[in-house]
Amino acid sequence: MDFESVLEKCGSFGRYQFVLLGLYGYTNILSSLHYFSQTIISFTPPHTCNTANPPDVYAFANRTSSTRCSYLEWDPILMKHEEYKCQSWDFERESGYESITTELEWVCDDAYKLAVGQSLFFVGSVLGTLFFGYLADRFGRLPACILTTLTGALGDFITSFVNTLPFFSIGRFISGLSTDTQYYLMYILVFEYLSPKRRTLGLNMVLAVFYTIGLMISPWLAFWVGTWRNYLWAASLPALGVLCYPCVIFESAEWLLTKRQFEKAAQCLRRIAKFNGRQVDDSVFDQFIKFYHEKLNEEQKSTSDTFMGMLKTPRLRKFTIILLIKSMIITVAFDILSRNMEGMGTSPFKLFSYTGITYLPAGLTIILFQNYIGRKGMACLSLFVGAIITAVTGFLAASLNPADHALVLALMVGLGRYGVVVAYDAEAQYAAEIIPTSVRGRGMSNIHVMGYAFGFFSSYIIYLGTFYKPLPSLFISLLMFIGAALCLTLPETLHKKLPQTLEDGEIFGKGEKWYYFPCFSRRGKSAEQKSAVAAIVSMENSSTTTVKENP
Repeated sequence: MDFESVLEKCGSFGRYQFVLLGLYGYTNILSSLHYFSQTIISFTPPHTCNTANPPDVYAFANRTSSTRCSYLEWDPILMKHEEYKCQSWDFERESGYESITTELEWVCDDAYKLAVGQSLFFVGSVLGTLFFGYLADRFGRLPACILTTLTGALGDFITSFVNTLPFFSIGRFISGLSTDTQYYLMYILVFEYLSPKRRTLGLNMVLAVFYTIGLMISPWLAFWVGTWRNYLWAASLPALGVLCYPCVIFESAEWLLTKRQFEKAAQCLRRIAKFNGRQVDDSVFDQFIKFYHEKLNEEQKSTSDTFMGMLKTPRLRKFTIILLIKSMIITVAFDILSRNMEGMGTSPFKLFSYTGITYLPAGLTIILFQNYIGRKGMACLSLFVGAIITAVTGFLAASLNPADHALVLALMVGLGRYGVVVAYDAEAQYAAEIIPTSVRGRGMSNIHVMGYAFGFFSSYIIYLGTFYKPLPSLFISLLMFIGAALCLTLPETLHKKLPQTLEDGEIFGKGEKWYYFPCFSRRGKSAEQKSAVAAIVSMENSSTTTVKENP
């Protein structure tokens, strides 16, 4: 009796799963506050040069012009205007909010300091995703999830005390270590204990609602606490709540199975059955343990699956490379469209908050359509539609006056965020279902880390707008079109037994056509479905040579 059969008896959508989803929602609020803290603390309001104390004793008060970074004053000795660099600035603070930019005056010649901190944040995210992904597969999903969340909170807390660039960079680096892992490690825990029929509804509904809550309240929280330092305290202290997770969350039974800890996996399922109020005979768990012992004995040698093993065989190598490229495309699009809030004729704080509501319809879109058109169809369509919306938004931002068309631009920004969020959420679940259980933690971490590594280019893509304003949007649109095309080469995962080992992953979806979509096929009669069933049977009965790789 395999894991899914026993989980169904113990309850795959009962009280335990509701608690798990509730804590997943709490994690999403923490993740939202943490990820967008970089944006909230660094908003740069309109500012002008303060020329109250000119640096030159020969300069008089008949100033003729003033810019943000320099000003002109008449020099009676040289009989001409001299240009001076600004030494201080007057900021138009919104609701009195003191950002790091306004407090430390990191503008003009010091504006690079924010960019340095941002780059160190991404360096941390790359290393942290690799490190915590390894911990998740080596020591378990739960301890890695708790540790990464506390690490990110520590980085934000440290950042709140800094006044210089070196310490700011260190704080941002530590904060970046948990940028993505605190979200997707909890995602994996919920994913593996939730009924396949409920995954789309449960995961995406909770993500849409709670991530939206965290995103929308973050600007108003910043206004309420008044300063960027207080905001980082308010965003980091709730992370201490994850210390309670071991009291109500059990370690992933599927992960324990990949580590040959069959008795511990059975114990987790017993506790879930008790939590859900299910009466399950001990014989069921005995059969469960016996099933996996027999499966282990059938193998010639114990498997040692690693992420690099996914690159050893033709089909898994193709899937892995495509997932890596998709992650790079979606991550850079998500980052740029989520952060680029200035110059739209509306307060960046309010625009950031109001357009955050798009996360909710984005989640509902996945819930309503993903189980109908399939994972591949949703991933492909979301990228395709998102590319069109992004391109149109870029042209409108270039052709319309922000002061006169603030509402139109705000709507287009919201639509752009909607499209990229659908693509981002669809990609997360799709990748988790394609990657075999034995390397799911490392697999998702490496795929996400490639996305964050590509995030280094976000500032350079935005810089393209200095040559032609819609160019960044057009470039992102092109990348999203490429991502949509790549999705067609991946297998469909809807209503299929997901791969647990690299062997299973290599034959997963074998014989399926690139144009196969569940919504266009007659149930039980399509060749693709027949081949998929054959693949599942082959997967279950396969005794092929195991994939072996040094860890």
